[in-house]
Amino acid sequence: MAHEIDVQWMGKMQFNALVNGHTVVMDAPEKVGGEDHGPIPKPFVLTALAGCTGMDVAAILRKANKNPDDFSMKVSGEISKHLPIEYISIHMIYDFKGKAENKDAALNAVNDSQEKYCGVSSMLKKSLPVTWEVNYNDTQIFNNKKEVMTEVAGAS
Repeated sequence: MAHEIDVQWMGKMQFNALVNGHTVVMDAPEKVGGEDHGPIPKPFVLTALAGCTGMDVAAILRKANKNPDDFSMKVSGEISKHLPIEYISIHMIYDFKGKAENKDAALNAVNDSQEKYCGVSSMLKKSLPVTWEVNYNDTQIFNNKKEVMTEVAGAS
């Protein structure tokens, strides 16, 4: 089995990708020759990561009947200073709001996604550090950024 997409150049810097019957528009800002009809391609890597792990977490919590009242993520990719411009690290922030007794379930769901289930995260971790933190009702309950970045610095 394989995933396959079709991509069509639409002129200037715009490309339209057909993904499972859905059109995804990619373009560049006007200052580099595009018309800004869509985002540049690189942030789609961050989007894929958020979608993959977010769907894992939502499914795990739903199955456990521990649905949060609110769940959001923020994903940031640090960009290299030299060509090729690429992500050199990614950090995710998971924010949950909900019943206090569901806090551990949320943390476990995130860790299971990051360590067992999310294929996008697994692929990315082979080439760069992917770190995350978890906030529950506005209190940080997990953050592995310093620990992972220290390991990476020691490995070089």
